[in-house]
Order: sequence, then C-alpha cells, then structure tokens
Amino acid sequence: MVTTIDDAAGEASDGRRAGNPYDADCPTRLILDRIGDRWTVLLVGSLGNEKVRFSELRRRVAGISQKMLTQTLRQMERDGLVTRTVYPEVPVRVEYELTEAGLSLRGPLKALEEWSIEHLSGVLEGQKAYDGRETVAAR
Repeated sequence: MVTTIDDAAGEASDGRRAGNPYDADCPTRLILDRIGDRWTVLLVGSLGNEKVRFSELRRRVAGISQKMLTQTLRQMERDGLVTRTVYPEVPVRVEYELTEAGLSLRGPLKALEEWSIEHLSGVLEGQKAYDGRETVAAR
C-alpha cells in the first residue's frame, strides 16, 4: 500500500499522523536532532553490523569523552537505535549493537560521511575565502 500525505490535514492516507519536520512542534525535529548529532553519526558508523563493547567504541571514536559516549548511547538506546546487553560476568561486560532502525541509518549516514570527505577541500577553500573577506571588510 502506498502512503500519501494530505498536507492540510497532516495525516497519512493510511490514517497515521504524518510527521512534518518543518513544523516547529513536530516530534520529527527531535529525531532529526538525534541523527544529526555528530556523536550519533560516528557511533552508528563505528558500530556497523557487530556488537561492540563500550571501551572499544571509545577507542574507535577519537575525541569522545566517556561522559558524552555514555549520554549518546543512552539517548540512542532510548530512541530505539541501539540495544545494550549486560553479561553477568566479573567484571561485568556490556555490549552495544544497532537495532533494525539503527542499521537502516547506516546508508544515509554513510552518504553524509562520503559527501564530507569528497567536499572537504571545497568547504575549506570556501571558509578561507569567506574569512578573507571578513578580514578585508574589517580594515
């Protein structure tokens, strides 16, 4: 079945409420905040298709603090993007794994990663040119 959106009603043709991220009160904004967060992007890429321990994730994502890693993983778990498995061992072992929803993000986020690599030099050149104009204008 194809789902369409009636813009006036804000409802999908199958009866579900349609999201509209351009509406300030729409909960899709919260989802965009989560998946647009740099740490979420890097963690989704770092988790891939495997179960990964906390300490390994911290090694894979250079620059992330223990506090930020903990916060981001908790938020991703709350949003249904990762599962957290605790093994009753001494010491306790905890592993994280992408859920089906988390795995479905890998493609779009990989595209953003590839875009950023491909366009890095152009963006840096643009920043340099812009910053140069600011210096000239200040004189």
